[in-house]
Amino acid sequence: MATLTDQFGIQEALASLGIKEINEGTSTGSNSFANGKIIESYSPVDGTLIAKVKASTADDYQAAMAKAEEAFKTWRLVPAPKRGEIVRQMGDELRKHKDALGQLVSYEMGKSLQEGLGEVQEMIDICDFAVGLSRQLYGLTMHSERPMHRMYEQWHPFGVVGIISAFNFPVAVWSWNSMLAWVCGDVCIWKPSSKTPLCAVACQNIIKTVLERNNVPEGVSCLVVGNESGDLINNDKRIPLVSFTGSTRIGRHVSKTVAERFGNTILELGGNNAIIVSEHADISMVLVGAVFGAVGTAGQRCTTTRRLIIHESVYDKTVEVLKNAYGQLKIGNPLDSNNHVGPLIDKGSVQDYLNAIEKAKQEGGKIIVEGGVMEGEGYESGCYVKPCIIEAENHFNIVQEETFAPILYIMKYSTIEQAIELQNGVPQGLSSSIFTNNMREMELFLSQAGSDCGIANVNIGTSGAEIGGAFGGEKETGGGRESGSDAWKAYMRRQTNTINYGTQLPLAQGIRFDL
Repeated sequence: MATLTDQFGIQEALASLGIKEINEGTSTGSNSFANGKIIESYSPVDGTLIAKVKASTADDYQAAMAKAEEAFKTWRLVPAPKRGEIVRQMGDELRKHKDALGQLVSYEMGKSLQEGLGEVQEMIDICDFAVGLSRQLYGLTMHSERPMHRMYEQWHPFGVVGIISAFNFPVAVWSWNSMLAWVCGDVCIWKPSSKTPLCAVACQNIIKTVLERNNVPEGVSCLVVGNESGDLINNDKRIPLVSFTGSTRIGRHVSKTVAERFGNTILELGGNNAIIVSEHADISMVLVGAVFGAVGTAGQRCTTTRRLIIHESVYDKTVEVLKNAYGQLKIGNPLDSNNHVGPLIDKGSVQDYLNAIEKAKQEGGKIIVEGGVMEGEGYESGCYVKPCIIEAENHFNIVQEETFAPILYIMKYSTIEQAIELQNGVPQGLSSSIFTNNMREMELFLSQAGSDCGIANVNIGTSGAEIGGAFGGEKETGGGRESGSDAWKAYMRRQTNTINYGTQLPLAQGIRFDL
């Protein structure tokens, strides 16, 4: 009988990505910096052991850092457009492996195949963005108050950039950081989630071929696997910038640790994102935006829609439409395009989901669409849950938290000002949205008196950011920005230069110092 991996071509995909089919007791080396304990990667799709990788020891980490530091000395001197050309080739290589890598992302993480393919497309898109950026990296020219002086600023690479990524976007978020860092002249050391190590191994294999083809030192892209490497990166004074994606709780530790050594951070932490549904909204558009936002990736996106703030006049209608839509959701193997919702990443996340529902009930929440764990054929991994809807109050303790699961809290409002207050009334500040055809409401939502989030959308959901805009949020989301716009500046150090081309040496502010 054909296994699931055979049925959907997973073994073939693994082989094309340089990950060998394994038998129990063997392991696939993640890179040249891996001699530690074995990490087993189980798929939440069917509970199958996909492969094993070796974690990096402290000695492995030091070896990787030595390679990275040495590579930086060469890489920083390569002209930025030449660095961009190498990143362009990386994008082409990712195009060749899009199907295989998308399948692996879906199988190892549990998101739908369409979302897995979409994540690889994000990697390709950020490569394209970075190529254009490599011919820019603009500085400013300023007028000096002193005669025959010229002032300008320029940007230099930081050095070694540490990237610590999360399981829910096992490849895209790394690429947002690495591609920009590389065109800026930095080198990268990547510590992926131990829940999705194979995706990282596959990316490293793809990138390695491009680096070798261009005679670029392998230390430009280093991979270290295992939790021990995370704190080594955070405490390492040789790493001027750490980009961390993960929970607010761990983000606090990262921020404190790196700040104590005067390092820089890019923090992409928790989200508690809301959609405001106005009385002037197109409910058919709300349906698509809210349902995908709430159940896409089984609620395991930092931009997942967790709260729906609905005008009292359309509340009952909106709830009825949502109930009907939830009743049609298909839950199952994410590699099957007929299914809408795949599994949570592991059984620990399932327990968090169940605990959150229980806490909501205890605080007075009313179940609108029942949740629960799926059982029976096709759900043997124990990681499949039912998306649920709970009528709640914004001040509930559980509503104030981020639960990485498909739980949607709904609540009423009467005025647009009240809706915005509810939207902003949580510790997190990542993504937000309003559905309305009323121009005043749109503009108020986007004004200084509106959403306090890093992302504010009108008539689209909270999920699905494009790489052209800077991605990130405020408050307990961390304040970092990745991907597009001028996010590249976070990966470089600014230097102000003044050139005196005259024969005198006047001092600024008219100060006299005669000798």
